[in-house]
Amino acid sequence: MSLSPTLKLAKDLISRRSVTPDDAGCQELMMSRLAPLGFTGENLRFGEVDNLWARKGTDGPVLAFAGHTDVVPTGPEQNWAHAPFDPVIKDGYLYGRGAADMKGSLAAFITACERFVANCPNHRGSIALLITSDEEGPAKDGTVKVVETLEARNEKIDWCLIGEPSSTHEVGDVIKNGRRGSLHGYLTVHGIQGHVAYPHLAENPVHAVAPALDALANEFWDNGNDFFPPTTFQITKIQSGTGSNVIPGECLVHFNFRYCTENSAESLEERVVAILDRHKLKYDLQWHLSGRPFLTDKGALVTASQEAIRTVTGRETELSTSGGTSDGRFIAPTGAQVVELGPLNATIHKIDECVKADDLDTLSEIYERILVDLLG
Repeated sequence: MSLSPTLKLAKDLISRRSVTPDDAGCQELMMSRLAPLGFTGENLRFGEVDNLWARKGTDGPVLAFAGHTDVVPTGPEQNWAHAPFDPVIKDGYLYGRGAADMKGSLAAFITACERFVANCPNHRGSIALLITSDEEGPAKDGTVKVVETLEARNEKIDWCLIGEPSSTHEVGDVIKNGRRGSLHGYLTVHGIQGHVAYPHLAENPVHAVAPALDALANEFWDNGNDFFPPTTFQITKIQSGTGSNVIPGECLVHFNFRYCTENSAESLEERVVAILDRHKLKYDLQWHLSGRPFLTDKGALVTASQEAIRTVTGRETELSTSGGTSDGRFIAPTGAQVVELGPLNATIHKIDECVKADDLDTLSEIYERILVDLLG
């Protein structure tokens, strides 16, 4: 079976067991294809994380493709129909861990650049790739550190196309032009440990916090807006107790906000504290902000992406800000226009992750059209 250059490269990338934070040589493979095109590669390693900043050109504007070589763990490999790091194409689908999230997109980045440079060697501006091996993990030594490095030397990205799997039913039917913010809360409610037969000598923190959690779960946070759905609050963990005859001395509660631009992390923190204080709890509370919301409403990148999808597939695309966080949260605050455009997300992180093989060639064509539109 004769495979396209995009599929060949995708299979080669998938065959590398690059579970976070291990890159397993993926970035080196990508750079081996980019160097002959005139790209200069910069390896930026922070902690255990390998990052690649590759750029062709020195002038602006800069169009950067961003993505990650790391993948999530496979789960029980015996449950896979095909070995997760031994990619196969069967019945028109490419199977393997990372096929959709997001080694297929990485392959499409490379082959799109190869064709574009061959056809337009004297293009304007610069093409760049920002690749990390820390997107699926803590995301502390990956894209965020690369962006800090670029900002420190005043190297700016004008347009950033992230290859996250954005499509729902057909490739290109949805692109993400923003994401909600993510705010984590870690609450410890203090009581007094004691014997269950003598509750008057103890204070049960589970009983104390329950009404406050009910209030938080039923609080109206906002209506959302034209670009974002309403802010949501979800309890993700409750832990307490040491034994069946012991009233616990503390209760741990973890929760998360996925919030829109109608709120800020600061306003949500203030409202939570007010509710906890109203219930007269004894508590400690720590916060972790994973990312603030970002939005690319209009501009050259959104327009070029929509027109490229229309030209290649004939489809009209939907703009969406749904889903979890992405590394776009680190890039957008620099002033870059950011969109996410990739294959279908139906099987990401699942057993037997797969992508329709033809979709990767379609995606490569879409990426090439965007390059032509913005830098041709």
